[in-house]
Amino acid sequence: MGNEPRLGSKVFYKIGEVSHVTKLPAYVLRFWESQFPFLKPKKSRGNQRLYERRDVETVLEIKRMLYDEGHTIEGVKRYWARRGRVSAHKMRPKELAQKLRGNLQAILKMLESHSA
Repeated sequence: MGNEPRLGSKVFYKIGEVSHVTKLPAYVLRFWESQFPFLKPKKSRGNQRLYERRDVETVLEIKRMLYDEGHTIEGVKRYWARRGRVSAHKMRPKELAQKLRGNLQAILKMLESHSA
C-alpha cells in the first residue's frame, strides 16, 4: 500500500500506474482512447503512454458514468460532446462539487470492495 502511486504526486503516469489507480485493465484504457477523442495521453520517446492528472481524472469520471451510473459508451460520448471538452473550460462550483462527489463515491466503493 505504501508504494501505490498517489494521484497528484507525479506529473505523468504510465498506463500500468493508471490501470492500478483506476482498477481498470490497460486494454480498457487503450480502448477508451479510441472511443473518446479527448482522452489522448502524451507519448514518450519510447512510445509509452504518459497520462497527466487531468487524464486520470477523466478516466475516473468515464468509469463512474459507465460502471456506477449505467450509461452506455454512446451516452457518455454525447454527454462529453454536449459539455464541450475544452481545456480552458472553467467549471461552475456546483458542477465541480458534483464531479468531486461522484469521484469520491467511486473511490469509496473501491475501498469498500477491497476491505470486504
